[in-house]
Amino acid sequence: MSSNAPHHPIRDLRFFLTVPHACSYLENREATTLFLDPQESHGQGVYDSLALLGFRRSGRHLYRPHCEGCNACQSVRIPVDDFQPRRSQRRVAKRNDDLRLIERPALFDDEHYALYERYIEVRHSDGDMYPPSQEQYRTFLTLDEPYARLLEFRLGNRLLAVSAFDRLEHGLSAIYTFFDPSAEWQRRSLGTYAVLSLVNEAYRQGLPHVYLGYWIEECRKMSYKEAYRPLEVLEGRHWRRLLPMIALA
Repeated sequence: MSSNAPHHPIRDLRFFLTVPHACSYLENREATTLFLDPQESHGQGVYDSLALLGFRRSGRHLYRPHCEGCNACQSVRIPVDDFQPRRSQRRVAKRNDDLRLIERPALFDDEHYALYERYIEVRHSDGDMYPPSQEQYRTFLTLDEPYARLLEFRLGNRLLAVSAFDRLEHGLSAIYTFFDPSAEWQRRSLGTYAVLSLVNEAYRQGLPHVYLGYWIEECRKMSYKEAYRPLEVLEGRHWRRLLPMIALA
C-alpha cells in the first residue's frame, strides 16, 4: 500500500453535505455528497491534497461521495510507471496514431460545445446530463485555472474528441471525455484512446498517476476502468493495488 501525504493542511477547511438524493449509478439507492465550501480557496495546493483523499472536481466544486452505509464508490488511479497496455489497447493506440493532440485551457469553445451536445444527445439521452445546454457545459467543464486543461483529438482539422483533465502535482486527473458518436469512428475507441493519451502525457511529464475518478464494481457503466492495469484503489488514506484479473485481449 502507498499512503497519502497531503502537503496542504485540510483540517481547517470547511465542507458541506448535500441532502440525500437518488444515486446516479445504483438503483434504489440514495447518495450524499461531501463538497468543499465554494468560498474556500481552490488553489493548487488545496486541490492536490484533496485529490489524494479521493476528491474530484466538477466545475468549481471539489467533492466526493459520503453515503451512509455505502462505500460502493471507490477512487481509482493508474500507476503510470507500471502500466502495461493490453493487446487491445495497443491496437487502439495504433489505429489513432494519425490524430493530432492539442492541449488548451479549459475555456468555452463553440466547436467543443457542438461536439459535446451531439455526444450527450446520442450516447446519454437517458442520463441526468440530458438535455445538454451551454450553461450546463460551462458549469461542468470550463474553469479559468492553470491546472484545468482540455485535450483535443483532431483528424486533420476535424475535431473527433475532447478530454477534460486537471494537472496535479502528483498526476493527471481525468474529468470527462466526449467524442464524435458517429458509427464511422466507433472502431477508433476514442474513449480508450483518451485515457491512454493521458497515461502517455503523465509519463512524459514524470507524473506518477492518472486518476480515473470513481469505480463501482456493480455498475456496468464503470466497468471499462478495470481494463487499465495495474489499478490502485483508495481505502481510507491508503492506496492499494487491485488483485490481477484474468487477462483480457
